[in-house]
Amino acid sequence: MTPTHTTDGRASRVLVLNSGSSSVKYQLLDMRDRSRLATGLVERIGEETSRLVHTPSAGGGAPRERTGRIADHEQALKAAAEELAADGLGLDSPELAAIGHRVVHGGLRFSEPTVITDEVLQEIERLVPVAPLHNPANITGIRTAQALRPDLPQVAVFDTAFHTTMPEHAARYAIDVETADAHRIRRYGFHGTSHAYVSRRTAELLGRPVADVNVIVLHLGNGASASAVAGGRCVETSMGLTPLEGLVMGTRSGDVDPAVTFHLKRVAGMSVDEIDDLLNKRSGLVGLCGDNDMREIRRRVEEGDERAALAFDVYVHRLKKYIGAYSAVLGRVDAVVFTAGVGENSAPVREAAIAGLEGFGLAVDPDRNAVRSGEPRLISPDDARVAVAVVPTDEELEIAGQTFALVHN
Repeated sequence: MTPTHTTDGRASRVLVLNSGSSSVKYQLLDMRDRSRLATGLVERIGEETSRLVHTPSAGGGAPRERTGRIADHEQALKAAAEELAADGLGLDSPELAAIGHRVVHGGLRFSEPTVITDEVLQEIERLVPVAPLHNPANITGIRTAQALRPDLPQVAVFDTAFHTTMPEHAARYAIDVETADAHRIRRYGFHGTSHAYVSRRTAELLGRPVADVNVIVLHLGNGASASAVAGGRCVETSMGLTPLEGLVMGTRSGDVDPAVTFHLKRVAGMSVDEIDDLLNKRSGLVGLCGDNDMREIRRRVEEGDERAALAFDVYVHRLKKYIGAYSAVLGRVDAVVFTAGVGENSAPVREAAIAGLEGFGLAVDPDRNAVRSGEPRLISPDDARVAVAVVPTDEELEIAGQTFALVHN
């Protein structure tokens, strides 16, 4: 059973930390009204050119920036704490209820937010081999925050947790079972906090109970993933053992024939690390056309650039394949929803992804699709059989909400 903590009834604030290998993103939220009190980013940790940008939300305060070497995550969090204190939001405040940590990989054990104990931290460490780029940085952030506030509940919210409801036939790869089990090889999925938040908000937008709605969520950022959500439960998702599988992404290939890796090893003489670098950092949109910014790609397409046009078409083709596949998995689709940076802001991507899918009951209203807004909205015609929506994601609010609910259990 997951251990819980209780907090002072006055405590309503949650600090959300997203620790990367050389960066820390943070947000302080007040869960009484779900408002943001401050946001910040510390980047290039360990370099001479480290940079912290802190933005107080109250009163429309202007961003503050400091530059200069920040040696490690401990210094980064201390610098963030100083900025928060300057706004009267110090980490020593009795109003701080907990710190919520984004943890990328929770394996099969963690299907819900979890108060971090020594045992929990050891399990997150055991999962490093299946998330070598992410879990070590998450662990560093957790340990640093524990050192700063050892008395405060620290909660892990896992990217993989939402996808643990996938049925075994969707999660399994068709390889030798003993080998797969020995090395934890299965489909875990990622971006789970986004898929959870967006699928729930889509049901609210439709004015229907979550349990009655089947949704295809397209989380399209530099990393991209799709999910099929039936009645609030994930039944299929595009990312697998790692965040490499699935859709075409900014720098990641998404789906490729596994034999491509053998071919590159045998014919091109590439090492495992070189192939890893190719598929994760030099593929996707950047591999196809040299750009991973969809705005720049669209500008080039409009100027007649053939490589950019090919990259765009490959990207959209993969989206259509997943929309079709997940329509079959769900049987009935009530909404297809776009979210994250590209999904929320690129009308051409949304239009192209839905074009030709009228037989699935999908259509986009050009005028509605062209509207730029930070609010959830429908972009399909009123008479469409299946809703098409844009729902801005809010992973930090989701992490804060799950964290607060747990410590006030």
